[in-house]
Amino acid sequence: MALKLTNKIGVIVDSFRLPVREGLLKAKEVGAEGVQIYAVSGEMDPANLTGTARKELKAYIESLGLEISALCGDLGGHGFQDRQANAAKVEKSKRILDLAVELGTNVVTTHIGIVPDERNEVYEAMQQACEELSGYATSMGAFFAIETGPERAAHLKSFLDTLSTKGVSVNFDPANMVMVTGDDPVAGVRLLKDYIVHTHVKDGVRYREVDPREVYGALGFEPMDHGKIAEMVSSGQVFKEVPLGQGGVKFDDYFAALQEIGYKGYLTIEREVGDRPEEDIRKAVRFIQRYR
Repeated sequence: MALKLTNKIGVIVDSFRLPVREGLLKAKEVGAEGVQIYAVSGEMDPANLTGTARKELKAYIESLGLEISALCGDLGGHGFQDRQANAAKVEKSKRILDLAVELGTNVVTTHIGIVPDERNEVYEAMQQACEELSGYATSMGAFFAIETGPERAAHLKSFLDTLSTKGVSVNFDPANMVMVTGDDPVAGVRLLKDYIVHTHVKDGVRYREVDPREVYGALGFEPMDHGKIAEMVSSGQVFKEVPLGQGGVKFDDYFAALQEIGYKGYLTIEREVGDRPEEDIRKAVRFIQRYR
């Protein structure tokens, strides 16, 4: 095929459902060049990972010939919709970014909550939190990358355009768009081209329309819960995550669009469901390698 990708392939370590170091070994075994790691709780929580442990982890990752594509700093709940909770969440997000930079990456992916259609109090709370995070990230030459899916790409862009810097940018996930909003990932890449700093490679199908608030949570709805989302994704009642090439993401066109906008970052595989994650991830690596 004419398309020749040069992007490195990453894997979300947590997709293997193993302890961090075992997951890192698996990532190397399946052919990944980089890894994304959740850094919110447990041993990867910035409060639990001391200076010495950080240096040791960085050295171990380098010894495997891997690099970190991004950390995941998604704090769940209502994102940054709740002004009362934002001070603590912004502070923790900054500490996760500090950890990311120390470990050698300048990207932390996150969900900020669904951006309201109207510029109401919730919109303003989200905007204020993101403005602070954006300025902090920019001062470090880094990014908080919002994952696509909770709202359509055009609306996300309009929100990002209100911020004074690009320290809050985009982690582009095409499957979320297909499964939840029914948005077109290819058009989304072109719309968000100035903001995309990291991507996920995932596929899915949508069976019926769904209110994004039922998936990602919002004030007045249940808070966002990764376990609940995984259950929805695997149940197939509304949408379903499927192996690459079996869903609604047109990867020939999606990868071509990323190449067209000059995206040089990682293509990071995420597998949230399935009984054989390692096998699925190996197949996903091979799927991407066909384009190289």
